[in-house]
Amino acid sequence: MLSPVATPTELFGYPRYWAECFGSAPFLPVSRKEMDALGWDSCDIIIVTGDAYVDHPSFGMAIVGRLLEAQGFRVGIIAQPDWQSAEPFQTLGKPNLFYGVTAGNMDSMINRYTADRKIRSDDAYSPDDVGGKRPDRCSLVYAHRCREAYKDVPIVLGGIEASLRRIAHYDYWQDKVRRSLLMDAKADLLLYGNAERAIVEIAHRLAGGELISDIRDIRGTAFLCESLPTDQHQLDSTSIDAPGKIDDIPDPYTVTQDKDQPASGTETPDPANGQTIKLVSKEERLQHIAERRANTYIRLPDFEHVKKDPVLYAHANRVLHLETNPGNARALVQKHGNRFVWINRPPIPLSTEEMDYVFDLPYARVPHPIYGGARIPAYEMIRYSVNIMRGCFGGCTFCSITEHEGRVIQSRSEDSIIREIELIRDKVPGFTGVISDLGGPTANMYRLACKSKTIEAACRKPSCVYPDICPNLNTDHSSLVKLYRRARDLPGVKKILIGSGLRYDLAIKSPEYVEELVTHHVGGYLKIAPEHTERGPLDKMMKPGIGSYDKFKQMFEKYSRKAGKEQYLIPYFIAAHPGTTDEDMMHLALWLKNNGFRADQVQTFYPSPMATATAMYHSGKNPLGKVTRDSEDVETVRKTRQRRLHKAFLRYHDPLNWPLLREALKKMGRADLIGNGKKHLIPRWQPETDGSYHSPRRKNSSGRPAKGTILTQHTGLPPREQSDRPSNRRRSKTTQSRSRPGK
Repeated sequence: MLSPVATPTELFGYPRYWAECFGSAPFLPVSRKEMDALGWDSCDIIIVTGDAYVDHPSFGMAIVGRLLEAQGFRVGIIAQPDWQSAEPFQTLGKPNLFYGVTAGNMDSMINRYTADRKIRSDDAYSPDDVGGKRPDRCSLVYAHRCREAYKDVPIVLGGIEASLRRIAHYDYWQDKVRRSLLMDAKADLLLYGNAERAIVEIAHRLAGGELISDIRDIRGTAFLCESLPTDQHQLDSTSIDAPGKIDDIPDPYTVTQDKDQPASGTETPDPANGQTIKLVSKEERLQHIAERRANTYIRLPDFEHVKKDPVLYAHANRVLHLETNPGNARALVQKHGNRFVWINRPPIPLSTEEMDYVFDLPYARVPHPIYGGARIPAYEMIRYSVNIMRGCFGGCTFCSITEHEGRVIQSRSEDSIIREIELIRDKVPGFTGVISDLGGPTANMYRLACKSKTIEAACRKPSCVYPDICPNLNTDHSSLVKLYRRARDLPGVKKILIGSGLRYDLAIKSPEYVEELVTHHVGGYLKIAPEHTERGPLDKMMKPGIGSYDKFKQMFEKYSRKAGKEQYLIPYFIAAHPGTTDEDMMHLALWLKNNGFRADQVQTFYPSPMATATAMYHSGKNPLGKVTRDSEDVETVRKTRQRRLHKAFLRYHDPLNWPLLREALKKMGRADLIGNGKKHLIPRWQPETDGSYHSPRRKNSSGRPAKGTILTQHTGLPPREQSDRPSNRRRSKTTQSRSRPGK
């Protein structure tokens, strides 16, 4: 079904569709009245989204809509429709090509429920922060309504909700393994990852007269089929799951050749049989391997098997994560009943020119006027921020960014970023001269990449920075330093802040960058996420040891003193992550107390679909190594009381948690930590309280919070949502997600 690795058509390389004559719309229409004003009799494509329509490049419907508009198509938006009937899905009439369906920038279940499965009353992506504007499993419900509205219109699923549900996946809210979203939604195609390439090609091919059922060869897509191809080689997933630690996975493309071996193309006798053989170069062999992999698909265990067997589920999850490199991944197949879910290879990352093309589109950069003066918190958070890159090679097991955006960093050009800052300065209402963020999934991965394209295409490691930073990784931050300096020198720009989370183990490799950041781009506080202090849980997260944090802290304080500034690090931690014991949390609490930290907002592990840590949570096995019946077991925190205890250790200073902590410490044989001295974690006495305790914000003489006080994390979500930060948080969109802070 797929040809060997080929150069894809560039996003701006397609001939424009005939409707380009209508030009660019001030906003993509959300009503018939707006369509009439534009002179449209119909829409070619209608995007249905669970978010309010904000015409900004941090919102999925805006990027996809504007990108398709730039291809010459007429695109309409149906935002947060009433899903009780099909009528709202007919508002813009019948689309000529297809419905594009997305739950929005967040998974609808994570958007609606806390980590303790309690319903949220708010929604940062809705007008006035009102919850309940979208249904549970939003993509599925919308797809059904679109099918009811017009049965013969193709339906294409996209966004992070669809991306992370492309195969059989563990559903935390039902505590069971659910089928691929494709099966339940009955859609024609599912797009995963940053799907600009796929959505543009699909639109042009449908416009050219192809049937949706014949479009089966596009990277980054998944579809249902009745049978498997006979012209490709099938591999059982158990045959490729090599044992060993993740850092011991061999490079399958390494070709060893003696220094005195004859050159490529020469002939030499084979000592085994005396026949003449032709030697090939490393490049020729790599090409041969690429062609072979392109014509091979991997058969994952069937849905019925992974549903019943957690060990098989963990195995399938491991194989999926091993097949995510666009340079060497193979197609995946999983049987569901009498049909197969076929997942094509991952999409080719966008070039810098293509990234610029996407972000330079004519966004209005404000919410649609239909919302009047309503406040949309997620928009307020990113209103004056600029996305400079996408992707993440960190591979943190609790985070879904890598599975959605990929490990290859895709960076914009410096000129494109500067143009956007100038546009914000000149056109965005309310701008006061402060850019709130130049970032992405991680603040300091801009232009970082493997030193060798050959090695990058061959690598199968899940992380470039764990257990140590790969020697093949370029950690030069000079491009980012140059960008910072140019941006802050712009007329009318008073301050450039860095709001995205910092990868501090990378930052310490570049003292120049740390000094630049600390001197000019920290607004008093810098958030980073060690996530834990103990090696056990950190290994299950694929995070660096606390020693890296200590090194960065020393550098941060050194350059803060040099700049004559009083600035503080704000570290964040996870409670109840797989592999974490009660003792681990106790030691973390002692570290917090010894370092004078009092956490106002804490994060409880949230099992999002398809994440490696979620596979640990469900199966009790570690998919970072070969998964067998006898392989490493992972301690998981599943019971509500134990999850509460782990969270209580992070908030050891809250009197409401003291009874639970006293009981636990006694059971752990650590009653010595209960007392009124400095060495004790919690006091013996219990104050009277009305249940409304809030951690005090200690202030110094200047009125600023004193050293050691942890402030609310600025994620763009309301405070209660911040305490349950999901693993696919921050600006995820239909084809792109930005990571949560604190990588």
